[in-house]
Amino acid sequence: MVVNSDGGTVTLGEVLSLPVLARGLPKVLAGQDRLDRPVRWVHVTEWASPASALRGGELVLTTGIGFPARLDDYAAELCDVGAAAVVLELGRCYREAPHELVAGCRSRGVPLVVLHCGVKFVDVTQEVHAMILGGQLRTLRTAQRIHDTFTALSLRGAGPDEIIRAAATMTGRAVVLENLAHQALIFASVERVLDDVLNRWEERSRATPSPAERTDVCGQEGWLVTSVEFRGQQWGRLAMLPASPAEQHFHSEHVVILERAAVALTLARLTRETRWEEQAHRDALLDVLEQRQLSWRDTRTRITALGVPVQGRRLAVVVVRVDDRAVLLDKLRARLEGSALVGDLGERGVGVLLSFREPGGWRALAEEITELAGAPVHVGAEVGELSEVARSAAEAEQVADAVPRGGPPGVHTVTDIGLPELLYALREDPRVQSYAERQLAPLLAYDQCHGTDLLATVRHYLASAGNKSIAARRGHLSRQALYQRLRLIEEVLHGDLEAGDFRAQLHVAVAALDAQRAGRAARAEGGAPGK
Repeated sequence: MVVNSDGGTVTLGEVLSLPVLARGLPKVLAGQDRLDRPVRWVHVTEWASPASALRGGELVLTTGIGFPARLDDYAAELCDVGAAAVVLELGRCYREAPHELVAGCRSRGVPLVVLHCGVKFVDVTQEVHAMILGGQLRTLRTAQRIHDTFTALSLRGAGPDEIIRAAATMTGRAVVLENLAHQALIFASVERVLDDVLNRWEERSRATPSPAERTDVCGQEGWLVTSVEFRGQQWGRLAMLPASPAEQHFHSEHVVILERAAVALTLARLTRETRWEEQAHRDALLDVLEQRQLSWRDTRTRITALGVPVQGRRLAVVVVRVDDRAVLLDKLRARLEGSALVGDLGERGVGVLLSFREPGGWRALAEEITELAGAPVHVGAEVGELSEVARSAAEAEQVADAVPRGGPPGVHTVTDIGLPELLYALREDPRVQSYAERQLAPLLAYDQCHGTDLLATVRHYLASAGNKSIAARRGHLSRQALYQRLRLIEEVLHGDLEAGDFRAQLHVAVAALDAQRAGRAARAEGGAPGK
């Protein structure tokens, strides 16, 4: 689990593979397991004590002419200063590598390479330095490209999804943005499948500590992790996952990309009002409601990574329609964290996907929601699979369309939809409007012309199921006055109120008219019809 310093730095193994050194027939006598050491520079020296001229990371070239009497001390100096390796050319001073030097290098982990044929050290220096400088130039160009990419994203107001997708595309690795609650909010992956990336995310994330420095490889899985800040405080983490569990290596370019992405995310959060937790929950909710996911397994993994378990749970959709959705969203997220996805569905209302263990467990949660909202809540069918949630949502919206907005708090399901609720849902249908007009137009015209209120008498009569005594009491009329009005109504409508069919037709027409008037009242109060 290491971050490889690529680009401007080459490794010892790469240097030894150069033709200029290969001609010397190199053989590694110590540090065979350290050929991945970075070589920062090449230094030719015949000093007995070369440490004063070194800074660390140098490939030391020597013929051994100036070796001190104690070669163990020579190896100790190179180890202390952090030299990348020492290359000894045999033939001029030594026919074979001194045993004391070999033993000293092996015990201290200093790579020792011997050349059995002579080479020109100036050629080695030139080749290696050209490689290092060329790599440094590539590193600068790569850094500029990374800088330009994320600067362009920030300048045009790119959202977090696009920023993380860019980081994943540039590195070929999976990149995940999480908050401090270890909820995976946004992710992008080029090769690894979603379930592989997000499965048991919270558990795996909690087992991966944050780096002591800004960015480092952390945890048993070897994630490259950096912090994401907002207004000077750590807000979350950005994690880049290894290409595979067996390949837990990252390059310095990966570090630069991850850190630049974290800065771009901070800028995006400063310039955008939408909170990413809200957006992540809303997107996941819409994926389920609109069935726009690639697979239900991926959807289940994603929702679980947001902190809402759905495997083996019962599910139900709740729709709430209120004027101030933002306030309700904050209340619901605080109360239902860990048991529901909550999202703003626009004019459709506030959507809630409830997750509960026991059948019927939605009722207690729905009662809490209606209390928090101070408004009716509409609940769809209880289902057992994510693939059935869309049906629950459709039912919840059907109930919401049938219940007039602005009513008292309460929990409504499809079993509460009677004739008035059904006609309220269908009030905008031209066929319903035409029917009500055709049945009641003569009566409404008579009332308007003569200043009467025969429609109210019809309502009382129908509500009393044709019982004249009860209808008279409801209308505060004498029986005789009621009889006179009923006869007049029959004359105006050309029907027999004693006939069951005619009464049923009037009942539907009056309910349809009331639904239309309730819809107009809702619009007058500033609400959209049925919303």
